[in-house]
Amino acid sequence: MLKPIQIKDDLFYIGVNDRTKNLFENLWPLPKGVSYNSYLITDEKTALFDTVDVCYSDIFLHKLDTALAGKSLDYVIINHMEPDHSGSLSLLRNRYPNVQIVGNKRTADMVQGFYDISDGVKIISDGDQLSLGKHNLVFYLTPMVHWPETMMTYDSVHKIIFSGDAFGTFGTLDGGITDSQLHPERYYDEMIRYYSNVVGKFGSPVQKALEKLSSLDINMICSTHGPVWTMPDQIEKVISIYDKLSRYDGDEGVVIAYGSMYGHTEQMAETVAYELAQQGIKEIILHNVSKRSHSYIIRDIFKYKGLIVGSPTYNSKLFPEVEYLLSKIEGRDMKHRYFGYFGSFTWAGAAVKRLAQFAQDTKFEVVGSPVEMKQSMRLDTYDACISLGKSMADRLKQDR
Repeated sequence: MLKPIQIKDDLFYIGVNDRTKNLFENLWPLPKGVSYNSYLITDEKTALFDTVDVCYSDIFLHKLDTALAGKSLDYVIINHMEPDHSGSLSLLRNRYPNVQIVGNKRTADMVQGFYDISDGVKIISDGDQLSLGKHNLVFYLTPMVHWPETMMTYDSVHKIIFSGDAFGTFGTLDGGITDSQLHPERYYDEMIRYYSNVVGKFGSPVQKALEKLSSLDINMICSTHGPVWTMPDQIEKVISIYDKLSRYDGDEGVVIAYGSMYGHTEQMAETVAYELAQQGIKEIILHNVSKRSHSYIIRDIFKYKGLIVGSPTYNSKLFPEVEYLLSKIEGRDMKHRYFGYFGSFTWAGAAVKRLAQFAQDTKFEVVGSPVEMKQSMRLDTYDACISLGKSMADRLKQDR
């Protein structure tokens, strides 16, 4: 069986890797898998930080038994109740019946609701402390990052933040556990995708959490997904990623997301992209919504300021995959995006009207004139697409 990994002194990593699951939350692709991270401090008192998905409970409990080396388990700190982190809680309580479950009031309600456990639960409030001996734990409530019960736990002596899902990434840990043991840059895009897909709606709560933690001296970030961040430059980097994303601050660039049944709407997308490049915009991402998972399109929309959406009319509405993408964007309450749009139809147009409504609903800044094409590309449509591309480029360059 796998053994726990000693990160430092009396801190052990007892997480697991999931290379089997295809979709995170049954929504988001996992081509590189995902890790479920759990940690153990062995002091005068022992404390476990979160558990793992129940599918991996046997490996997890074996690692925990080995790391404890005959000691009792005194506390399990629940920073986040989502089942990929709390799923082994019942089995843990069966193995260690005297362990105290530590969480806030909302945590306790969910422990009761998910696992029918109400005894041996220690309820804490924001700023409360718990001494393990050498280690002193301070609890910070960070609601809606990204569930209402989420919190973070800070070891004030060793300056470690156990951050729950915050600063987490998709992707398994393939041998290395800490950022110093691997190439951390390979996780950056997966961190952005994780944030935009899972946390994206909650920019304001993330900002509040970052402000609450801003005065802490942090030497290590132990998230529940992805690497353990230990190097000062990497800690600064991942915090800056979360800060930027939660402010909806995009880089110069344009995502063109389009649907196309027979290629005519795609021609419009390519024409707009051509002019953007002619105008000096180098970050141009074209996504065919029927070929590319929305997970990656949403990630790129979070990365870049410009968004242009194109759709044919389909059953007097938008192309279904475009409609679905727009609903996901709206559900994330995104801000500070420059928006352009175009559409096509054969006998009765509706796509451009729906895209106009989307722009109004999201309060995105509309750039250029929308383009509507009947049946196929003509010179006037081509020129209008060129104009749309130039208008977006000009708007982006104003921010330089």
